Amino acid sequence: MIQPPKPEARADKVSLWRYAKLFRSDILSAQPAKLYRAWMAEFSTPFFRSYLINQPELIQRVLKERPDDFPKSTRVNEGLRPLLGNSVFVTNGETWKRQRRIIDPAFEGGRLRETFPAIWAASEAAAARLEPLMGREIDVEPETSHAAADVIFRTLFSLPIEHHLAQETFDAFRVYQRSQPILNLAALIPLPRWVPRLFGRDTRASAGHIRGLIRQLTQTRADDIAAGTAPDDLATKIMTTVDPVTGETFSTEEMVDQVAIFFLAGHETSASTLAWALYLMALYPEWQEKLATEAQVLEACDFSVVSKLRLSRDVFRETLRLYPPVPMMVREAACPEVMRERDVRKGSQMVISPWHLHRHNRLWDNPDGFDPNRWHTENGKTCQREAFIPFSAGARVCPGAGFAMIEGPLILSRILRDYRIAAGPAPIPVAHLTVRAKEGIRLTFTRRER
Repeated sequence: MIQPPKPEARADKVSLWRYAKLFRSDILSAQPAKLYRAWMAEFSTPFFRSYLINQPELIQRVLKERPDDFPKSTRVNEGLRPLLGNSVFVTNGETWKRQRRIIDPAFEGGRLRETFPAIWAASEAAAARLEPLMGREIDVEPETSHAAADVIFRTLFSLPIEHHLAQETFDAFRVYQRSQPILNLAALIPLPRWVPRLFGRDTRASAGHIRGLIRQLTQTRADDIAAGTAPDDLATKIMTTVDPVTGETFSTEEMVDQVAIFFLAGHETSASTLAWALYLMALYPEWQEKLATEAQVLEACDFSVVSKLRLSRDVFRETLRLYPPVPMMVREAACPEVMRERDVRKGSQMVISPWHLHRHNRLWDNPDGFDPNRWHTENGKTCQREAFIPFSAGARVCPGAGFAMIEGPLILSRILRDYRIAAGPAPIPVAHLTVRAKEGIRLTFTRRER
């Protein structure tokens, strides 16, 4: 049985500086194989101590039971500051709670139905863009990035990706991806705020360019809201929502911060998962055919089709398990803890790794195998509740998780309805901003006879 690609693990013991070099290159292959079976592992340096936790009870304590005692680590997010500013992705405490009170209503269940036509239009456009690419091997990651960015702009600002500001933002973000390492110096060494963070010139320039473009979009929308001409999309909903506690709305600059993370999280993560899902369909043609048959229901823009894409949803969920777009999350112990009879000091970094949790040898049946049917087994149902966190969990669960589980299966099904896919060379998973392929994901698309 063919196994989905998985990076080789490093040797058990390496020096701190060797680890930092491996981590900067790829955080997946920088980790030892023992993390796929350990409940908890400790990593000590002269500057900090970190613990990777895989035991479901510990993860529940950190993410669900006591999230205020384990705030998001600001150190690991240092590298994203030029782009994200003070967005909901990097804040903690009362600032974060206020931001979520304003953001969350825009992503409530009823909004999924309202935004579905925009997601449908983006899926139609994604399928159409593959037409001139048929018959030759292409890297599909740029195509899935294009599709995911299209969804973001249509649902947020009612603009297709072809709009000049949307296209320019998308192009600038690709520059940012190439220039931004996942590991900034401050992630390894606790630096005072006044110490320069040594961001590359390209990183600062591309982040500034992106934020400038988002500022234009946001200010234009603020003007439309004031004039009473704004469309009823996510941007309008968020910008007009009043915090029930403070009575405030987001300022323009605060909205720039939030749109930056919506674009990063909503576009980059969806693009990553969709690319891996298409590769897995090429690798397992029997599943490709099942999804293509199911996709025949996609005839008209009707929200009811969402409930009919059951197999596609299982495949997309299995893709999120094998290739979680955000492979690691870091929290910080705000007070001393005891975990598995170990004393955890205040300030210790608590690493939760969906990459290792989703492939844990002591939790999952056939952890490295591709099996969309697992979600209907007792083991799969238990693991989905206790060991499946592609969108995090608890108070900080991604507000767009419901959107992602509609967008992903829909675009995957829409493409498979029209195209048959063949796999190129096996891609090597690496993690930078998200889990991507080292040399891209090479696929060939041919027209499917209907």
